[in-house]
Formats: sequence, structure tokens, C-alpha cells
Amino acid sequence: MESNACTIRAAVLDDMPAVHALIAELAAYEKAAHEHTNSPEQLKHDFANGYFGCLVAEQEGEVVGILLYCFPYSTWKGRVFYVEDIVVKESARGQGIGKRLFDEALRLAQAAGVGRVAWQVLEWNEPAIRFYKRMPVTFDAEWINCRMTPGQVEEYLKGL
Repeated sequence: MESNACTIRAAVLDDMPAVHALIAELAAYEKAAHEHTNSPEQLKHDFANGYFGCLVAEQEGEVVGILLYCFPYSTWKGRVFYVEDIVVKESARGQGIGKRLFDEALRLAQAAGVGRVAWQVLEWNEPAIRFYKRMPVTFDAEWINCRMTPGQVEEYLKGL
């Protein structure tokens, strides 16, 4: 797909350094750079082993946007297309690149025949929330997100 001098395509292994850089940019934007511990090597390994998929937006040979996704499993719905992150370089924002990435992801999800498409958005990320509100999206206030860091897992298991 090409328009506005931007191409949306499936990522390849050689894209992972640029993908990693955009993830770092996202972590800084979310004021959580200290939490970004994934290395470029780990990202390459995990991509090569199919742990996640990735779309890239490319302008003039430069990766300016990414959308990472994976396929978790829902006991109620079967396979789920989960959008982990959408990131567009600050210098490339406002050109519709994020929408084009998301639209292509929805095409992939539809082709995969998933039971649901899901993602999260930070409650303070007003630009993203406005973006999603333009679509037929359900904002779910019923579920609470839970997570454990490796340190928390270790601490818990020591107490067993």
C-alpha cells in the first residue's frame, strides 16, 4: 500500500533496530523510559521466532512508524489479534500514518478470522483516545489490568 510517499508493509528482521528505536521513543513519550528493558537482540530473537508480528510505515527508506501485534488466546473467543503498540515518529505525526497502520492491522485481523481485536490505551493519552473514538470501538471500564514484573514473580514464588 502506498500513498503520501509512505508505504505500509510487513516488517522484516532487518527492521528490528528501527523498531527498537521507535519503542524507545514511545517509552520516553509515556514517561517510562526506565521501564524499557527489551534489547535490540531480544527483539530480533523474538521476532525471528514468531512471538510477535509487526507492520512498518516507511518514508524514503526510513521506518517512521510501527504497529506490533500478537495472537493471544481467549477461552471465550478463540484467537485474538492484540495490538501491543502503535508508534509514529514525532516528526512524521499528523500525516495519517497511525491510521494507515491500524487499518492494515484490522485487515490482517479480519483475514486471520480472529474472535476479537484488542488493545490498551493510557487514560491520559488524549490524542490516542480521540483517534479510537472515531471508530466503532468499545471502551471497557469493567476490566482491571493486572501484571507482575519478573521481580514480583520471583518474590511471590519464594514465598510458596
